[in-house]
Amino acid sequence: MSVRLSIFPLPGAILFPGLQLPLHVFEPRYRDLVGHALAKDRLIGIIQPQKSKDGAPLYEIGCVGRIADVEALEDGRYNIVLDGESRFRVLREIDVATAFRQVEAELIEEPEDEVLSSVERAGFEFEARRFADMQGYSVDWDSVARLDDETLINGVAQIAPFDPASKQALLEVPDLKQRCELMIQLMQFFALRDDGDEIVTLQ
Repeated sequence: MSVRLSIFPLPGAILFPGLQLPLHVFEPRYRDLVGHALAKDRLIGIIQPQKSKDGAPLYEIGCVGRIADVEALEDGRYNIVLDGESRFRVLREIDVATAFRQVEAELIEEPEDEVLSSVERAGFEFEARRFADMQGYSVDWDSVARLDDETLINGVAQIAPFDPASKQALLEVPDLKQRCELMIQLMQFFALRDDGDEIVTLQ
């Protein structure tokens, strides 16, 4: 079944089902988008453009976010928090009169109750610790250990400082095990040093 979605194209930003994405909305067209969503169904499609310019072609896969929290500021800006509901695949972009873009999309059915093996989980946590240490991140590893596999893998994929194409690849992976494997590869690649001096950042 296809659905009509108003979209927020954001380079470098992805959202996964079950996770949250806070956004500060200041551009007039996206303030219109938020107002439209609040008056309708509170749904916004988060998707990356293939280039950082107006009207750029979109990647095929995005995620529907439902506005869970909203703060309307006096000057018309919004602070919102989106709850990820479902990934979607763009079927076509719709010709519209609104300032914001809209697409016809199909929702992607997600696998249920995905889990990693103990070896897969341990391998991911090992690489995540090494990656965090390299980046100088302070992480509460006791809290990380209490996360379920899906929240852990998707959460790191959503916030990791990879380039847009790599983040898109993570979003498009069809299941958790493959996403875990790709995350490990990306963290290892990110840690490589070019000629012993420059950190490779995939950008």
